[in-house]
Amino acid sequence: MIRILVSNLKGGCGKTTIAVNLAGAFARGGLATTLADADRQRSALAWLALRPAELPPLTGLAWHKEPGPVPGGTARLVIDAPAALRGKEVEALLELADLVVVPVLASTFDEASSERFLARLDELKPIRKGRKPVLVVANRLRPRSRAAGRLEAFLARIGHPPAARLAERSLYGELALEGRSLFDAPARLARAAIEEWRPLLRAVEEAV
Repeated sequence: MIRILVSNLKGGCGKTTIAVNLAGAFARGGLATTLADADRQRSALAWLALRPAELPPLTGLAWHKEPGPVPGGTARLVIDAPAALRGKEVEALLELADLVVVPVLASTFDEASSERFLARLDELKPIRKGRKPVLVVANRLRPRSRAAGRLEAFLARIGHPPAARLAERSLYGELALEGRSLFDAPARLARAAIEEWRPLLRAVEEAV
């Protein structure tokens, strides 16, 4: 089983969108996938409740109070972490994970918060020793914009170049209303967006 924690201290950076689409990608690939929602808002579970029965199945877990057991046979566990985690909470969730995916937006405020969070992660022993990789996702980008260029420079400066670059697309919200991921959408609609995800999916598989 590969266990992926999707986390950042900053709310609104797209953690749940990344988590549900990761889960959707794994399920579409035929892997038994579990989506654990550790956020009190339970947005990932709300998305899962909308998911049509004919789509590849996903198992949902409510972890907003505390983590619980994972169903046997799970090949991929995706954990949607809450924002504003305290130090001990970060460590507790990290202990359950094999790697961390950190979405970062091209915004001065998000960069400052993300830098603090990534610095905190880098200090934790499993990450410092290289046992648990950190994969940064440059999220909701407007390609060729000044903000996107600034984000690239910022991530290079702090030693966390992005594992993937995801453009801002209304398609994510439209699909979420139906409990669907990009990987459940018709190819003609999602092909370009899915290509942006391939580096992250490869990085997850290679990281562990």
